[in-house]
Amino acid sequence: MSKMPSLNPSILRLVTTLVFSTGSPLLAEDWPSWRGPSHTGSRAGQDYPTQWSIDQVDWKVALPGKGASSPVVWQDRIFVTVPADGVDTALAYDLKGKQVWKTEFGTSTKAKHMKLGTSSNASPVTDGKGVFVYFKSGTFAALEMDGSVRWKRDLVKEFGPQELYWDQGSSPILIDDLVILPRLHAGDSWIAGFEKATGKIRWKQGRNYEVPAENDNGYTTPIPIRDGDRQAFLVWCSDHLTAYAADDGSLLWSSGGFNPKAKKLWPPIATPVVAGEVVVVPVGRDDRKQAEIHAVRLGGKGDVTGTHRLWERNDFGVFVSSPIAYEGRVYLLRHKGEVVCLDPQTGTPFWTATLPKSLIPYYASPVIAGGILYASREDGVVFSARIGERFELLGENEMKEQILATPVPFDGKLLIRTSGHLICVK
Repeated sequence: MSKMPSLNPSILRLVTTLVFSTGSPLLAEDWPSWRGPSHTGSRAGQDYPTQWSIDQVDWKVALPGKGASSPVVWQDRIFVTVPADGVDTALAYDLKGKQVWKTEFGTSTKAKHMKLGTSSNASPVTDGKGVFVYFKSGTFAALEMDGSVRWKRDLVKEFGPQELYWDQGSSPILIDDLVILPRLHAGDSWIAGFEKATGKIRWKQGRNYEVPAENDNGYTTPIPIRDGDRQAFLVWCSDHLTAYAADDGSLLWSSGGFNPKAKKLWPPIATPVVAGEVVVVPVGRDDRKQAEIHAVRLGGKGDVTGTHRLWERNDFGVFVSSPIAYEGRVYLLRHKGEVVCLDPQTGTPFWTATLPKSLIPYYASPVIAGGILYASREDGVVFSARIGERFELLGENEMKEQILATPVPFDGKLLIRTSGHLICVK
């Protein structure tokens, strides 16, 4: 029997459009991981919502537990993790908010910081063939698309507790046939590539640097890149940016020099972003007015500290919210609501703007969809603003519950996870 040729992405999108027109079940624009399909926190598109009322949303469902993980979307399914009644749980919903399945794993580990931390901080990730989840308890698992468990591991039982001052935060990523997870803490730190099919560790790379107190507590998520003809990924933690080959975990290059004065208590929380051939790296902490932004050029071999560092700024930065790359520019959401749009090649700001003033900070990372920036303040207000050549505030939308999770744009809609609900706005 001859093998059917595979369809290219443009044809697949055409097929999806035809499915919409025939009245078959809805399919969504995929948002398969925490920072979206391009790992930049942004997507193209149009007609995304800017103003809404909590009483007039598309749908709203109660979640059985508080979590900071963001939902992910694949075709006609939404996946999210929760500590449901004290149990690590993965949930699937359809695009109308109806629960499709629920899979429980085991007892959740109580959050260390009850106001901001949760036991479900890591966002799930999917390739359309499986869903991969990670919890503070150490439960790391793969699910089939119907919710059945493909494999499960207990990383705390295998490797001991993760020694972090705050609650675990790194999310897994997918590259080829591997799910890659970092375990960065005040202990034996490493990154490992697990086989998607079996959960078996194919490679495990140690990552331990002598750094000031708490700077080795890692909450960042790896970033997939290309290094020549190889699939690779970046890791930011312990005052070092490192690149690894995805197939065998080998170290490709490393850059230090981000903390020459050896300042302590600078945990890496915000994940860097890649804009073209430049990595924009958040350093320090904006909540203590010690934030910086650095840039490194991709490529090189070995120690590239002296050859690939491009620029640094110590007059602005972020704390928890990760930067966004969109249409050749990088956007920062500072801890108290200032927005900075900068040139990734030089670090020069195109403009700065300030969201309505408040003492309440921002912990959720922002996203951009179709030229609209969404910034969720911790008290539950979601701001929308048009960005590009200038900043224009469009909406101030009260969700009336705490928000720690990053919003998810898809199909002209916005998914918002609050402390108690999953909400769809259109």
